[in-house]
Amino acid sequence: MTEWLRRQGHRVNPKRIRRLLRKMGLEAIYPRPRRNLSLPDKEHKIYPYLLRGVVITRPNQVWSTDITYIRMYHGWVYLTAVMDWFSRYVLSWEVSITLEADFCVLALQQALRQGTPEIFNTDQGSQFTSEDFIHPLRDAGIQISMDGRGRVFDNIFVERLWRTVKVEEVYLQDYQTVAEATLSLGRYFAFYNHKRLHQALGYRTPAEVYGVAAGPSVALRAPSGPAAVNPVTNPSKKSLILV
Repeated sequence: MTEWLRRQGHRVNPKRIRRLLRKMGLEAIYPRPRRNLSLPDKEHKIYPYLLRGVVITRPNQVWSTDITYIRMYHGWVYLTAVMDWFSRYVLSWEVSITLEADFCVLALQQALRQGTPEIFNTDQGSQFTSEDFIHPLRDAGIQISMDGRGRVFDNIFVERLWRTVKVEEVYLQDYQTVAEATLSLGRYFAFYNHKRLHQALGYRTPAEVYGVAAGPSVALRAPSGPAAVNPVTNPSKKSLILV
């Protein structure tokens, strides 16, 4: 802002700009530092990470889930979602005022009513290693995969979803109540699934790719380390490669 005003011919310095922005109540929109919401339970079994080097080629091949926090006018509410990796389609989501496993289990049950993945990936948080969460996956014959500790890139697609939800929805709102946050998030997820175009999906919506999977195939390679963050399209192969 300081440099832009100087280009307009105004004699200003950074301290004055910061003071005026504070006075007007203005601040930049940006992601806050991530809170550690998924703490492990030493008594629970930890499953190995199964997705290193796996090429994602179809819907329901890999689902994943995570938890994030949503700022409200007073306090916080916690959000979980289940996502299909291939299509980026959000199969289900739930909010809670606590970090008990119940809302994660409920989101899982709702997602499993729509289909069954081959692999389900989570982090090592106690919500996802609890027997209430693991039992439905085992009963359905789903392979269970868990991120390595400290490896945020193992679940990169859900991390990108959280960034998108917060920048396009949460940071623009001022939720007064949990009910208001739930209603507004519901509207956003409907938009995200059915109207928001994704460049990585060939400018189709997640619902189109998950439900129809029409058009040129798009292959995704599961990330194997911190370098795997930027999608690059290879025109000759019509596939998406993470580098």
